[in-house]
Amino acid sequence: MIHQGLQIGEIPDKGRAVYCIFDLPANTVIEVAPVIVMSKKDRLLLDQTLLHDYIFEWGGTKNECIMALGYVPLYNHSYTSNCEYEMDFETKEISIKTVIAISAGEELTINYNGDWDDSTPVWFDVL
Repeated sequence: MIHQGLQIGEIPDKGRAVYCIFDLPANTVIEVAPVIVMSKKDRLLLDQTLLHDYIFEWGGTKNECIMALGYVPLYNHSYTSNCEYEMDFETKEISIKTVIAISAGEELTINYNGDWDDSTPVWFDVL
């Protein structure tokens, strides 16, 4: 499920991004996407490719990884994101929900750390 108010756009020097085309209230589920679960062995191979930038750790022990379908791979990172994601290990889905009210035209972001306001540096800021 992808909310009808979402669209994909481009940000110069940043690439693709997800935007809303009309105002969205806080706590709105804007996407529920299936995921493809891959093993620790697969992760080692993926880490050598561009797909490394688009996968999520998965499972209670984070022994696996996933490739989310839908728009999920296109949400950019922000340490003060306006959305958060939740993983459902049973249904093998990831959902995206707004955490604040969002205005039409605003970019929708997630925090790659998992918590929407976690300021721990992510891998690309540590390099």
